Amino acid sequence: MKRILQYSLFVCFLFCHNLSSAQDINILLKEASNLERVQKDNEALEKYKQVLALEPTHLKALVRSAELSASIGGKLNDKNSKRLYYETALAYAKRAWQADSNQADAPYAMAMASGKMTDVETENKQIVAYVKDIKHYSDKALSINPDHARANYTMGKWHYEMVTLSGLKKAAVKLLYGGLPPSDLDKAIQYMEKCRTLDPYFVANYLDLAKAYKESRQPAKAIEVLNKLVKLPTRTGDDIALKAEGAKLLESML
Repeated sequence: MKRILQYSLFVCFLFCHNLSSAQDINILLKEASNLERVQKDNEALEKYKQVLALEPTHLKALVRSAELSASIGGKLNDKNSKRLYYETALAYAKRAWQADSNQADAPYAMAMASGKMTDVETENKQIVAYVKDIKHYSDKALSINPDHARANYTMGKWHYEMVTLSGLKKAAVKLLYGGLPPSDLDKAIQYMEKCRTLDPYFVANYLDLAKAYKESRQPAKAIEVLNKLVKLPTRTGDDIALKAEGAKLLESML
């Protein structure tokens, strides 16, 4: 009888503890979301870290930590600090992949973070490895969920960047990839247009879509996209700079 009572008390304790942790996580997620809305990315990242302290495999917290780390790093001028944040983003993405590779968010995070690493990596062999990872994990995310907005954007950007590679990078990719991977601007536009349908407020997608239209010699469509871009609401810490870049590009095309 005593053992039964002890066991019952233990089960009750575990239930109450888990319930309390779940409530804490929900509060932290809400606080993080509110901080993101007012472009306080560093503070939001800290909230997601607190979630991960309670639940290390929480997929949303891992993915948003990866995205926010990449976003914060992208605003830094110091190359070493930028690289550190991008490496941190990749580390969070890898944890997300290990936590649940069957959710599209996980391979998307891997593709996104790999893309950021191509901006700071200096070794050609590693750059090409990241280029392959962008394509591989984007394919995986879209095979799980074809309507994943940001996976569509990431795939579209991959196609765009493969077409517009600089001479030195193109030579490196061609040599180490075994030839240039099949890519074209039409596919870039197709993926990014789908992203625009799925997430009509994602500013980065508008900017790269406009660049793809410009590169494909469709200036009227590029201007149309840019006109919409500059009118979008500012929702993330990246949007101000992206909209400014879009406005500058629009001015140059008028």
